[in-house]
Amino acid sequence: MPKPKVYVTRELPERGLKIIKKYFDTEVWTEYAPPPKKLIIEKAKNVDALASLLSDKIDAEVFDAAPRLKIVAQMAVGFDNIDVQEATKRGIYVTNTPEVLTDTTADFAWTLLMAVARRVVEADKYVRTGQWKVGWHPSMMSGRDIHHATIGIVGAGRIGYAVAKRAKGFDMKVLFYDVIPRPEMEKELRAKRVDLDTLFKESDFVSIHVPLMKETYHLNMNANKV
Repeated sequence: MPKPKVYVTRELPERGLKIIKKYFDTEVWTEYAPPPKKLIIEKAKNVDALASLLSDKIDAEVFDAAPRLKIVAQMAVGFDNIDVQEATKRGIYVTNTPEVLTDTTADFAWTLLMAVARRVVEADKYVRTGQWKVGWHPSMMSGRDIHHATIGIVGAGRIGYAVAKRAKGFDMKVLFYDVIPRPEMEKELRAKRVDLDTLFKESDFVSIHVPLMKETYHLNMNANKV
């Protein structure tokens, strides 16, 4: 019995690709940049499954060309690139990979926050472009302290919680905004739930961790200007 066919839109990590190849007749797009949508449509014509990434637009146009398609398996937490409503209408499963990058994303959010606060990228450029002429000055690229500052977290789900948890190591005051009550944030991390305006007004740093959906599109427009 022949294996079902899958088109994989990017060269995935080998341990994952090895499993896919065990169960599927597999074709992989090997270039670094994503495949053109026209090519995805062409490949979708004869496959039972698509393994996609966030940069691949999977919509009715793709589904129309794919009479055998049973599943779109996405290697990402988000899935706003896939028309889930259209897939559901056609009986096509859509899966994602939640939680796998929670701590990794929180770590990187802190990388960016610390780089901005301490002007790391700016200072690197300052040195590399030959502007560093004086060994030291009290105000030279000093940036600002993170410890004991206030961080505002918009979206207190898995990633927001992980970011808040790291903030406690810097003795920061943690404010958060979420449409869903998060008693665990308040109890375990002593974070304070506030409205969006208050968060923007009182925070020294703001970290945003909400999914892209109708309710969060242009989220900042829902708050008064501060």
